[in-house]
Amino acid sequence: MITLEDVKQNEEVKHLVLSSQKQLNALGYTEHSVRHISIVSKRAAEVLKTLNYPEERIELAKIAGYLHDIGNCVNRVDHAHTGAILAYEILKDMGMDAQKRTEIMMAIGNHDEQTGTAVSDISAALILADKSDVHRDRVVNHNISTFDKHDKVNYAVTSANFIINKEKRKVTLDLTIDTNISPVLDYFEIFMDRTMMSKYAAKYLGIWFELIINDTKLL
Repeated sequence: MITLEDVKQNEEVKHLVLSSQKQLNALGYTEHSVRHISIVSKRAAEVLKTLNYPEERIELAKIAGYLHDIGNCVNRVDHAHTGAILAYEILKDMGMDAQKRTEIMMAIGNHDEQTGTAVSDISAALILADKSDVHRDRVVNHNISTFDKHDKVNYAVTSANFIINKEKRKVTLDLTIDTNISPVLDYFEIFMDRTMMSKYAAKYLGIWFELIINDTKLL
């Protein structure tokens, strides 16, 4: 079986990850490189593991999480779709069987809120993991005076805890936002689509999505 560690060692994957971030840096986007994809991979796996999914599904979620943003090396627009096709071809070349690589392609192709939705357990876990990574560590621009709204909101998030509670059947995103940097309302202005996508992804898995900001439950 092809594992996440095999994917990490693939030279093509390494170059695609680096090239993706290079392009996003030029466009002024937040970080989508090794830090982000490693967090997403880990959290997607945690969701399925906590809910007692088989090890094979957990490993596929790890791989989908790690590869989900490689389409940014082509273009930010439609990166989910191009990334899905790139991942499919890479995994095919690595020897992964068609059913498994198709599952990963589906998940990656549906992770963007503009065009996607939860279509499987793996895609639902990927969505919840991806949309949970809001934090100041993702801000590449170090000049606060030139921050756009995305930079401000991400930079304002000083703590982001992703908690899966098996007994209560819920996943919680618990954020601490420095309102001196960005008001909480700006979070919803920018991330409402992502929040609703997370809600529906959780529903697909038969659990609830809960959003807490500065100790106040908002969803």
